[in-house]
Amino acid sequence: MLQAMPPSRSNTVILTFLALLLIWAPVPLGSNRPWAWAILEIAIAFVFVLHLIQYLRQPFSLNYLKWQLPLLTPLLIFQLYLALQVWQLIPSVDPNQTSVMLHKGIAYTIWAYLLLTYVRSAEDLQKMLLAVVVSGAIQATYGVVLNLMDLPASPIIGMDEGGRARGSFVYQNHFANYLGLCLALGLGLLMSQLSSRRQQLQIKVMLTEVVNNLLSTKFLVRLALIVMVIGLVLSRSRMGNAAFFAALIAVSILAIWFYKRPPTLLKPLVVSILVLDMLVIGSMFGLDKLKQRYAETSFSSEARDEVVRDSIPLLQEHWLTGTGGGSFYGIFPSYQPAPYSGFYDHAHNDYLQFAVEVGVPVTIGLGLWLLFLLFRAAKVMVFAEHKIDRGSCFGAAMAIIYMLLHMTVDFPLQSPANAMLFLFALMIIGICDHRAKRAS
Repeated sequence: MLQAMPPSRSNTVILTFLALLLIWAPVPLGSNRPWAWAILEIAIAFVFVLHLIQYLRQPFSLNYLKWQLPLLTPLLIFQLYLALQVWQLIPSVDPNQTSVMLHKGIAYTIWAYLLLTYVRSAEDLQKMLLAVVVSGAIQATYGVVLNLMDLPASPIIGMDEGGRARGSFVYQNHFANYLGLCLALGLGLLMSQLSSRRQQLQIKVMLTEVVNNLLSTKFLVRLALIVMVIGLVLSRSRMGNAAFFAALIAVSILAIWFYKRPPTLLKPLVVSILVLDMLVIGSMFGLDKLKQRYAETSFSSEARDEVVRDSIPLLQEHWLTGTGGGSFYGIFPSYQPAPYSGFYDHAHNDYLQFAVEVGVPVTIGLGLWLLFLLFRAAKVMVFAEHKIDRGSCFGAAMAIIYMLLHMTVDFPLQSPANAMLFLFALMIIGICDHRAKRAS
């Protein structure tokens, strides 16, 4: 008789590899160099081979694929579309770059499949979310330390820091986006650990609760979130900061009004992040400089709006099927009327870049998929029985709203580390929704 799922020992080994991949992905320049994403693709392929070996040695039932298909089908269709562009059945102006994007996409799809297969129990979810918190804390600590040391260049890659924290990323806005995603998922983990019972307002009870929190992982997670907030502020990323707090407020309002048995400390936690973290800690670590960047923002000093404007004719010409995945940087200079202050190899707007490269219909389809997952996350937050499911979907919903906002002025999905982490947030929704349906 076939087993329902893989054996527990092998499951633990593969789950550990998946957690280590989350921590590793941002380390080599956000895996945003050919050699770095090649390592990442090989590592994902290695874990997938372990999965296949495990299946051959002790076959298990594939019935769980039924609930995975709605989550994996959009990714599979997107990879098929890129393959058609590579084969020139759908024209691509740069098949080589489209092939590179296809290889990344296949790795992302395998990554999503492995997550759906091996992250099943509450303990599995907690381990993976803790890995996200650890990764965010490492990146934030490294970025903050280098920024406060005021070094002219980072000691490892020798890159000019420019007065902004960037962790091990080349681009500070990718660093800010990664921290924003880690903060969202970390808040979801913290939310799942908060008690939903009404506490009596007694000194003894409150002191006992404080001591218990200090001796638990909740305190360490909270410290890690504080460090990440500092890193986010020191990145000086305007939309990175604005999108995070907008997403936090939006999902918190949803949770307060519709959350099933909301945690007692939900409101104090949100207020502490908005007030204590942003104002008190932010003022200590350069919030005034971030405010100055907001105040000095103008269209005359920014070339991003010109890139968007000059990309419109390109979009109008290729709106149906696109120019080919990964082809923007090669074709855009021919539509650029005059040089800018710097070289723009991305559109600084992921919506626009996806529409240019793969066409408007495919881009709309991916957007609808994200909105569908956001709806499912809200549904789990309202109806799920277990705190880990509600908390995880709180963080995943924050991650979606955060990414949807940040993509309007930047290209976070072009960084493999950010794309992998975002996919993890999306797969969490499917996992928790499946768990909630089974529990009911």
